[in-house]
Amino acid sequence: MNIKLITVGKLKEHYLKDGIAEYSKRIARFAKVELIEVPDEKTPEHASQAQNQQIMAKEGERIADKIGSRDYVIVLAIEGKQLPSETFSKKMSDITLSGYSTITFIIGGSLGLDERIKQRADMAISFGLLTLPHQLMRLVLIEQIYRAFMIQQGSPYHK
Repeated sequence: MNIKLITVGKLKEHYLKDGIAEYSKRIARFAKVELIEVPDEKTPEHASQAQNQQIMAKEGERIADKIGSRDYVIVLAIEGKQLPSETFSKKMSDITLSGYSTITFIIGGSLGLDERIKQRADMAISFGLLTLPHQLMRLVLIEQIYRAFMIQQGSPYHK
């Protein structure tokens, strides 16, 4: 199994990099992890809606270039479905049993995701209505992926 995480923008915070590296290492015994950062677009301070759409479209093109044609794609979006960890774990297992070898997770930039990327997605999930920095969401997501594997293993990690 392959887990691909496509994100917009470069992660700069060392504490987040360290956490992501730790969980990636833990996941490695279950799946190959690929972390892909695509460049973000600079957003003018008082950008119009049209400018924001153009920015998301450019970022969306970069994301689309990294999605494999046979990937199962899960986007993180505020309007996505909220899942308990156990359900998320079961979904990951079901995806694999359905014949997909790569699950691709996508976290957009500060403006969100281009509509074309959302339409390409097989599933949209949300971690709640709170607004969190997209850099922090990388760590939260990778921890939940690790937790999903631990649930599948019946590990006491998830209590």
